[in-house]
Amino acid sequence: MRAKADARDWLGLAVLALPCLLVSLDAEVLNMAAPQLAGDLRPTAVQLLWIMDSYVFVVAGALIAMGVLGDRIGRRRLLLWGAAAFAFSSLLAATARTPELLIAARVLMGLAGASLMPSTLALIRAMFADARQRGIALGVWAASFSLGGLAAPLIGGVLLEHFWWGSVFLLAVPATLLLIVLGPVLLPEARDGDAKGFDLGGAVMSLAGVLIFVYGIKRLAAEGAVAMPFLAIVAGGVLGALFLRRQRRIARPLLDLGMFRDARVRVALSANALSFFVLYGTQLAIVQYLQIVLGLSPLRAGLWALPSVVAFLTASLLGPVLVRWFPAGRVVAVGAVVLAAGHAVMALTPYGGGLAALVTGMVVGGLGLAPVYTLTTDLVVSSVRPERAGMAAAVTETGAELGGAVGIAVLGSVVVAAYRTGMSGVPGLPADGTLMDAAAAGAGVAERASHAYGNAFALVSLVAAALVAVAAVLAWRVLRPTVVAVDEAAPEPSDMVPCATGAARR
Repeated sequence: MRAKADARDWLGLAVLALPCLLVSLDAEVLNMAAPQLAGDLRPTAVQLLWIMDSYVFVVAGALIAMGVLGDRIGRRRLLLWGAAAFAFSSLLAATARTPELLIAARVLMGLAGASLMPSTLALIRAMFADARQRGIALGVWAASFSLGGLAAPLIGGVLLEHFWWGSVFLLAVPATLLLIVLGPVLLPEARDGDAKGFDLGGAVMSLAGVLIFVYGIKRLAAEGAVAMPFLAIVAGGVLGALFLRRQRRIARPLLDLGMFRDARVRVALSANALSFFVLYGTQLAIVQYLQIVLGLSPLRAGLWALPSVVAFLTASLLGPVLVRWFPAGRVVAVGAVVLAAGHAVMALTPYGGGLAALVTGMVVGGLGLAPVYTLTTDLVVSSVRPERAGMAAAVTETGAELGGAVGIAVLGSVVVAAYRTGMSGVPGLPADGTLMDAAAAGAGVAERASHAYGNAFALVSLVAAALVAVAAVLAWRVLRPTVVAVDEAAPEPSDMVPCATGAARR
């Protein structure tokens, strides 16, 4: 294997950025089209829920199976087939005339999207053998996801201003066609040559378990403590336990549980999942504070969020550069401290800090999140032999998806509970009244609601800061610089310890 990547590899990285943009763009852009879509297709409330959420559910559930399938049949082959399926399902969604057909198209898009994400990470592992170059490549990979989320409201707004709701799905078609044309030229094929067979039963169990678990978490966040979400969470957990039991017993498991024996891998996965727990869990609170408490329009609120996106993009590329001089584990720990500091600054917002404190906290948080995400991803993907990189990449992405889903439910519940405590006893409001209900109930009630929500926002910001601080301590203690003796028989042993210093890694 070449020690250094060449120009073809860097051009290939630009091609790999396309599916990253697509996956993050498609996860966000449909939210803007929901009103037009609902007016045209007239879905029921349940159908609209599945139209909006089925894509995310299926992506989360199918990641592990698709990552392992790429290891078996070839990452480039799966990427190209997945891109073709994504283009086809996007066209199907854009032209759907019934809610049922749109739901089917979204499910197919989710399966295709799940095949894209681990394939891109695994191909980066194959193309960039040098640890320093791979870190930069992963920074570009992470930045492309951020750009997709940034572009969604801007591009979606322009399209919906001039075209019908289905136009938001057509964005994927030219990008996937470009990937299909350039991929065979610029991307290498990589697979696990020793792999035999495919654990179809395990794939179905992992898909069902994650899908049902995420569904339960999202319903818990939306409906509160009622029976159905808890039953779904328990059912998903039971399927997950059965899946792990199956993986321990079969000869050719879908998931290599041996990778979890390394404490550094466990901490890296935990730090990664916890960062998304905090990110997703606080997003709704931030949006509501900007738009309802501070009274900003959706456009102005979006514009004030741009500095944090720019900060994330910058730090995505800066983190891999820092590991040239500092151990990656130390950079992860400091990044987590910066992320915690960002949430601590946001906690000052309702106590005189105002918009300046909120935007500053978001920027500081973006600077800390990026190195945590990119470097822990590098550590996990590099902890296995290159032939199993697809599986490791899928584990990382699944952890992030699950962490985000649980964060929405848990931190969202903290905000709701704290807000309702502050609003208890207010006449004219239902016990389960929301901030929007209070805003429409008169100036006096709205002022008290703003104060109560401010206290709730400060509380959830401090909870988020404390959780990330725990991750920082674990990363500092466990992801220590390590020098490993080279075993000539092992595949790329220096890369098996990505938390070592740049000099020790290569």
